[in-house]
Amino acid sequence: MKRFEHKKVLVTGGAGAIGSAAVRRFLDEGARIAIVDRNGAAARELARSLGDNTIAIEADVTDEQNVRAAVETTVETLGGLDVVFNNAGISGVVAPVHELPVEDWDTIIRINLRGIFLVLQASLRAMIEGGAGGSIVNMGSSMAGWDVLSGGAGYVASKHGVVGLTRVAALDAAPYGIRVNAICPGVIETMLGVPASGDGDFKSSVQHFADRIPLRRIGQPEDVAASVAFLASDEARHVTGVDWLIDGGQTLQSWANAPTGGAFPKYR
Repeated sequence: MKRFEHKKVLVTGGAGAIGSAAVRRFLDEGARIAIVDRNGAAARELARSLGDNTIAIEADVTDEQNVRAAVETTVETLGGLDVVFNNAGISGVVAPVHELPVEDWDTIIRINLRGIFLVLQASLRAMIEGGAGGSIVNMGSSMAGWDVLSGGAGYVASKHGVVGLTRVAALDAAPYGIRVNAICPGVIETMLGVPASGDGDFKSSVQHFADRIPLRRIGQPEDVAASVAFLASDEARHVTGVDWLIDGGQTLQSWANAPTGGAFPKYR
């Protein structure tokens, strides 16, 4: 498929595992891409490895001027802006609400909510000025936008915030032919770290999560990239304001139907 031929795409957090998987997916489907990441060296190396249809931009998504400059550079260099994967974020410190340091709360909210807002705002302005519509996919809600995680006050609050922001932005942007959606990944393998060669502990950790997921597999960055590409494409032209779970059915479980013995029942 070449759903993004002649499309200009911006991906924040583009040098990370999920971001780079999305970059490759868009590139395979014909896009020209701006890889935006605060790790400029990693972004430049990825762009170099992928060829002429990519550019690298070093930017901090929490800095308004950085974000504006990144969007302006994308528009000027690629000749416009059609699609944004607003992906940059962190998990942050895990601690009970009564023990979470305020500075750690502020860091999580600044990156995961303020950062999403700044990229969303600058991208919408560029798309509205361009007059050709567009599509924005936020990495906002994740599974934590649907569920709660003990010790994850800052993370969960930021993700719930992005769900609301996505819905409001979808309503505000609709008159301009711009769609805004969010993806909500569950456990993705790269979130568990990078395995050493033959690392039995890593394989055990992956299997632990897979055992508790109804589809009995752990998510891969490519699973997320495929969903992002669909929501960003014209195939989803009548979809806006959604927060789309990509979790193998993990959030379908509750106290009443949770697996016994630590694993979801095998296929019958």
